[in-house]
Amino acid sequence: MAEGTVDSLLRFLTEVEALRGREETSRVLDRLLTDCGFAYYRLMRRQKPASNPLDLLLAGRSPEGWDRAYVDRRYFQIDPTVRRLDRIQTGFRWRDALPAFRASPQRRRMERMMADARRHGLEDGYSFPVHGRRGLVGSLAIGGRPRDLCALEMTLFDAVARKLFWKMLHATAPEEAEKRLECPDPDLTVREVEILALLAEGLTSRQIADLLGITGHTVNWYMNAIQRKLGARNRHHAIALAFRRGLVS
Repeated sequence: MAEGTVDSLLRFLTEVEALRGREETSRVLDRLLTDCGFAYYRLMRRQKPASNPLDLLLAGRSPEGWDRAYVDRRYFQIDPTVRRLDRIQTGFRWRDALPAFRASPQRRRMERMMADARRHGLEDGYSFPVHGRRGLVGSLAIGGRPRDLCALEMTLFDAVARKLFWKMLHATAPEEAEKRLECPDPDLTVREVEILALLAEGLTSRQIADLLGITGHTVNWYMNAIQRKLGARNRHHAIALAFRRGLVS
């Protein structure tokens, strides 16, 4: 099946720019993923811990009842396949996400969520992060029955995720797409901008540390560096300056 999948992915990558609008792109994407053996998918903006993920959806096809269960049971707060996106640069398999959170206090909830996903037909799958110049901006998740992807297929799906995300974001919200492509303050690192964005969402140092897989002391070290670079008096002042300069939104 690998040869057929590779051909389908390569053909999609050469044709995607010519697709007109959101509906045609979604239709072709549905067909591509079905041909590749994946029944379900989500193409999303970056999920925020306190946000309804369905508000961030650019395109998708989910098992019956799963979207409602995901929101009602607040799985979006602890989903290991989403949390892992903040720690990795390339695509990964869902079954490899949970072991990365062995020490997390949310481990049991994560296990229950993954078991519930399997009951809904999401037996396994893959997630592919999409990065802009400010860090993680979105992702493509594909799933259904277990399906092994070779290294070349993983690389091609990474490329598909990037192409799709920017095309669909431009079709849905062109101003947002342009803003996300802007360069951050040249004095701030990608990690510092990520931490600023999480602080602006109201997360504490401990919550940010758990989300990014670093210590609270490391978060505070980054925050001190951010305040120094922005000339901020404290964290609240740093967040206000970040909004003013367009570093977070």
